[in-house]
Amino acid sequence: MSASLDPDRPEARPDLRSLPLDHLTALVASLGERPFRARQLLRWLQQKGAASLDELTDVPRALRAALAERTTLTTLERATEQRSVDGTIKWTWRTHDGKLIESVYLPETDRRTLCVSSQAGCAVGCTFCLTGTMGLARNLTPGEIVDQVHRANRRIVELGEGEGPRPLTNLVFMGMGEPLANYRSLKIALDLLLAEDGPNFSHRHVTVSTSGLVPVMRKLGEETPVKLAVSLNATTDAQRDAIMPINRRYPLAQLLDACRSFPVRNGRRITFEYVLLGGVNDSLEDAARLAGLVRGIPTKVNLIPYNANPGLPFHAPAPERVAAFQEALVARNLTAVVRKNRGRDISAACGQLAAEGGPGDPRRAQSLTGLPVAG
Repeated sequence: MSASLDPDRPEARPDLRSLPLDHLTALVASLGERPFRARQLLRWLQQKGAASLDELTDVPRALRAALAERTTLTTLERATEQRSVDGTIKWTWRTHDGKLIESVYLPETDRRTLCVSSQAGCAVGCTFCLTGTMGLARNLTPGEIVDQVHRANRRIVELGEGEGPRPLTNLVFMGMGEPLANYRSLKIALDLLLAEDGPNFSHRHVTVSTSGLVPVMRKLGEETPVKLAVSLNATTDAQRDAIMPINRRYPLAQLLDACRSFPVRNGRRITFEYVLLGGVNDSLEDAARLAGLVRGIPTKVNLIPYNANPGLPFHAPAPERVAAFQEALVARNLTAVVRKNRGRDISAACGQLAAEGGPGDPRRAQSLTGLPVAG
């Protein structure tokens, strides 16, 4: 493992935000400092979310100067902030090299959730997802993943919507990118976010979503205690091939086998996310097939009426059709809930993230159909 923990910049100076405790311990030892300084740094960086070395007020100036000379510190720049009429907030962050990524804050009465991005763009190419039209710019580093959480925590406190240093209660890795395609950075980020000397999130409140990267799913289950969500969205291979190209590599049988063998801890369930596309996958026959596919798997189904995107040829089913689909699943003894679509008015809902306004935003270019994109 390189000192930087950044696979895209292996020779770069190490990024303090990306370093777990053992790497920080080695770093401070190389600087001639006592071991306790490593845990002190970890608390400043990951528990308090320090934005700069100047904030490390009880760290000796000589050590801060040495760190400034030999390391970097990832701190994302807030490029835009948009608030929905329903209270959802979408932030666009700018990375050190000018990439734009998005995070979405979902406040509720009993929880404060952040939807976190793992990549700048996405290579999976789901045809109903706006992020999928961007292509992949690059993986995010562990520091860029965790700093979305730190910048969001700080901003929530600044807005008077929570108390510091960690008002967030839940994390869902359902933002831009396929988390399991960036597993190396994801694993380090999860370890940092769950660390007692870090934000100390409960693993019960952290969910990682995948489009079905089968070879990495078991690894996630064996190496982390977090919850799994699978973006299913179809009940036949023909359907899924058409809307999720990853299915041509890992078809439904392989995906469901991986779900059956996934290490489910403490009676928890796998969440299957099912985006309802009008006239595509929303029939009662689809509901019956879906129940058959997940039989034998501890399951919760999240039904997500499609969020319209400019230039994409899909629409949401009528509300009564959504209700009938849900009822058909419940009648087959499945837990099925219709997810509230939050932040539609600011393009913050499921499938709508595309770093709006940035060079990779497909809303600034031609649509897939070749027609001008509206809005």
